[in-house]
Amino acid sequence: MGLFVYLPLVLPLTAWPVARLAAQHLHPRTATRLLASLAAVMALCSTLCLALLMVVGTAQLPGNPLPDAWSDPEVRAALPYDEVAGAAAIPALLAVCAAVGRTVWRHLAVRRRAARAVAGLKGTSVAVLGDAADGAAYAYALPGPPGRSGPGRVVVTRALLDRLGPAERRALFAHERAHLAARHHRFLLVTQLAARANPFLVPLRTATAYTVERWADEDAARVVRDRRVVARAIGKAALLAGRAPAPGLAGLAAAGPVPRRVAALLAPAPAARTRPSLFTGVGLALWCAAGGTAVSAMSSANAAVTMVLVLRAATPL
Repeated sequence: MGLFVYLPLVLPLTAWPVARLAAQHLHPRTATRLLASLAAVMALCSTLCLALLMVVGTAQLPGNPLPDAWSDPEVRAALPYDEVAGAAAIPALLAVCAAVGRTVWRHLAVRRRAARAVAGLKGTSVAVLGDAADGAAYAYALPGPPGRSGPGRVVVTRALLDRLGPAERRALFAHERAHLAARHHRFLLVTQLAARANPFLVPLRTATAYTVERWADEDAARVVRDRRVVARAIGKAALLAGRAPAPGLAGLAAAGPVPRRVAALLAPAPAARTRPSLFTGVGLALWCAAGGTAVSAMSSANAAVTMVLVLRAATPL
């Protein structure tokens, strides 16, 4: 096999500069959508590459589940294969599938557990939890039941509400409602799955967790019309918050670094620019990652088409 076949596995490295530059220079809404899209495409391409390596690399090994025609000498000559790479791709693909499946299961389990915890509480859009034994203070956005289209609920503890002023409470609820309205949990889940599929995409997951919170911060600042109030609410929540009760769900102080979020709120509101210039750092990084994504997709598609054509030619009618 040529090196071109392995490109989808390593091209996610081209997205690393975007993870930081997009978070710094793009509007959080644009950065979140960009990072999640890049992560999804590159993860799909790298997983498809592993599957093709496994199928093509082990086609000639005894006991493989492929048609007998794959062992034909003409197919062996026409199809490049590497038994070592194919054998190594098997445990790698199994590990990816297990990690992705476990992430989905944990995400759904967290949502179900959080939904059961607030099922008996009154109220439709806000659920206020009583004081816990450890005095935990936190707030997070709980989406509707999996598989259903629901508005979701804002979950907040009484301990946190008691420590926030009236304006800061409005900022808190505006922040969490922004998470629900934009369905930020989907962006977080996509990047979590992508990072499980390819560890090179971990920076995109981290950056997306930050830009999602910044997106909600800016929406809350627009609602309350005071950026400093939102900054104070975030700072107080971060000082009071302990371990996240619902990991993977967006919350006021769930994802850091909090000092960067506070500093961004104390600065002027970012411009809603969606297409950065090519001659800036984020523009160059964006086009580099886009090129890497395109090459990765074409490489995986080319390998898949080649495998299908050879299989059709080898399979007797």
